[in-house]
Order: sequence, then C-alpha cells, then structure tokens
Amino acid sequence: MTALDGWENFYVIVGSSAGALIGLQFVVITLIAERPPVRAAEAGAAFATPTIVHFGVVLLLSAIISIPWHELGIVSVVWGLVGFGGMVYTMVVARRLRVQTTYKPVFEDWLFHVLLPLAAYAMAAASAFMAPALARPATFTIGAAALLLLFIGIHNAWDAVTYHVLVSRGKPRGIEQPTRSKE
Repeated sequence: MTALDGWENFYVIVGSSAGALIGLQFVVITLIAERPPVRAAEAGAAFATPTIVHFGVVLLLSAIISIPWHELGIVSVVWGLVGFGGMVYTMVVARRLRVQTTYKPVFEDWLFHVLLPLAAYAMAAASAFMAPALARPATFTIGAAALLLLFIGIHNAWDAVTYHVLVSRGKPRGIEQPTRSKE
C-alpha cells in the first residue's frame, strides 16, 4: 500500500474536470474571436494562456499521480519539478500582466493570475520536499494545490468570458446608440 492509494477517484474527478474545461475554453475563445479587441494577443498571453496552462497542469498532475507508482519518491520529484516550473511561469505571467496595455489589472487580477497560482505551485514544490518524511500530508498538499489551480482556472475563465461579453464587446446588438450631429 502506497501513500497514493485511495486518491484515484479524486484525480479522476479533478483531471477530467480540467480536461473538459480546456475544451470549453477553446470553444469560448473561438466564439469571442469574431470581434477581437485591439492588442488581443498581448492580453491573451497575460490572461487566457495562463488559464489553459493551469488546467493543463491539473490534468498532467492527475495523470502522473494516477499511474500505479510503487513508491512516492519518483512521483514526488516529478510533481516538485512541475511546481518549480509553475512558479517560474507565474513570474512570466506577472511580467506579461504588467507590460500589456489592453487592460489595467486590478487587485483581483493580481490575486488570481499571480498570487494564488504562485501559492499553488509553491505548495506542489513544497509537497515534494515533504513526501519522504511526511507522505500523507504531502499527498494532501499536492491534492490541494491541484484543486486550487482548478478553481483558479474556473475563476479566470469566467472572468475573461464576462469581460469579453459585458465590457469588451461594446454596445449590445440591436440597440442603436444615439449619435451627436455636427452643427
């Protein structure tokens, strides 16, 4: 019996949710692409791409941890590398947020695009160090990190869609805006 026994259902649920949400995000981006805002690529690198990356990491972690490992050592090294890679990527996202000019990020943006992902990836990295001595807490920590990334992705996807639908798209269809005549 390994420390990962009993986690199968958790990772099936979390991983399949992440996979489905990746597909849904592609559908949404396709629908929004009809009327892209100015500098959409710049904003997409800062706001949309990280959402797909977080969902992809959750799917990757779920797949890796679902492999029938005989011991926790190797798998914890892998999820630790994923955690460190995610921390580096989060710093790249922070820079992209800062330099893009399409939208001025507010605190909520910094929280859900930088601070919480950094915390989730740090939890993944820390759990790798915990695993040799504290296997059970390490498995709960990596599970919490995966779940946090899933919820961050859900929040960010919803935030992006509502922004594009309610703010970026301009006036509602079928409603004419009054124009000022030249005198």
